[in-house]
Amino acid sequence: MSAEVPRRTFTEAARRAQIVAAAIETLAEVGYARASFAQIARRAGLSSTGLISYHFSAKSELIGEVIAHVVGEMGQFMAGQLGDASGPRDALRRYIEGNCRFIADHPAQMKALLEIFVSGGFDYGADDERQAVSPLEGILRAGQDAGEFRGFDVPVMATLIQRSVDGLPFLLAVRPDQDIVAYAREVVTAFDLATRATQ
Repeated sequence: MSAEVPRRTFTEAARRAQIVAAAIETLAEVGYARASFAQIARRAGLSSTGLISYHFSAKSELIGEVIAHVVGEMGQFMAGQLGDASGPRDALRRYIEGNCRFIADHPAQMKALLEIFVSGGFDYGADDERQAVSPLEGILRAGQDAGEFRGFDVPVMATLIQRSVDGLPFLLAVRPDQDIVAYAREVVTAFDLATRATQ
């Protein structure tokens, strides 16, 4: 019989959350390579890096928790955005606009993820890609079944849409003044025209 994983106390959970928040801010400010435990401890107001090592055995474990935290927050936000969609076309619009809104409202988190990604701190594989595009594939297939969307290769279209959304943080890195509402509007228009059934 396997041993049960001990539950974290409220204090331990709060400390881990504090460290993750400090790691996000540190990654966004100084980049992945310079985001050491010492830098993160300083930002978190901790007296020692040992307090980080108690909760996270290595930088890779902490980075994994940062990714899980941000992706989890985004998932919750998007579930709320899509919950009352009136149909597939509305769901597609909400998916694009919601992702862009989350990116706009969470600049530090997005910059931290970008730093992790471009620095090779995240091993992005086939399962991650399938998980990223599967909500879109569901929307697109529902639209085809309902006759709202034309016939197209669903995985290809889902990938095109997802890359348009994922590309926004890269654009903001070089054009920080980009109007995100305008960006979302252009992407919505482009894919509404690309997916809609001909009348």
